[in-house]
Amino acid sequence: MVNLLIGCTGSVATLKLPVLLEKISSDLSEDQVNLKVCVTESARHFFDENSLPTGTRIFKDCDEWNAWSARGDPVLHIELAKWADIFLIAPLDANTLAKMANGLCDNLLTCIARAWEMSKPLVFCPAMNTKMYQHPLTAQQIDLLKSWGYQEIPVIEKKLICGDTGPGAMAEVTTIVSYLRNIVSENK
Repeated sequence: MVNLLIGCTGSVATLKLPVLLEKISSDLSEDQVNLKVCVTESARHFFDENSLPTGTRIFKDCDEWNAWSARGDPVLHIELAKWADIFLIAPLDANTLAKMANGLCDNLLTCIARAWEMSKPLVFCPAMNTKMYQHPLTAQQIDLLKSWGYQEIPVIEKKLICGDTGPGAMAEVTTIVSYLRNIVSENK
């Protein structure tokens, strides 16, 4: 059994979360992948929890604080970081990319990333507007994450929902699941 934690941030590409979960469940079912999802507050604007497969475990910022009340209680971001064998952040928006690159951890997802065991795979799929993607800081921040051993599934170029055309769109779901299949096989 491989434990896969999927993180979603405040990119419009979070609209693809239901499709991503369905594809992972169908394509990796023989690999016995156990899924949990962690979303930022901004990500919650882009999907309806009722559109996700039945039984999907979703963790939000409020869960971090509801789970802890006294010394000795489990700390959710630590527990999720320990539980997961693979952490996939799809999509990774510009804001969370900048937070991770600078060590900020002000929500459940970034706390998990900060507590992540560096020997385990962390895969990220950037997704943002073309102008944000082409800003010089974006390449520096992506390179920094990759220097830590994190694995990037690069953006694609297409017409974005905002109407702009260019690089910055999250990789296709089929590409992400194919990439995951290879990592899951290595981590069995």
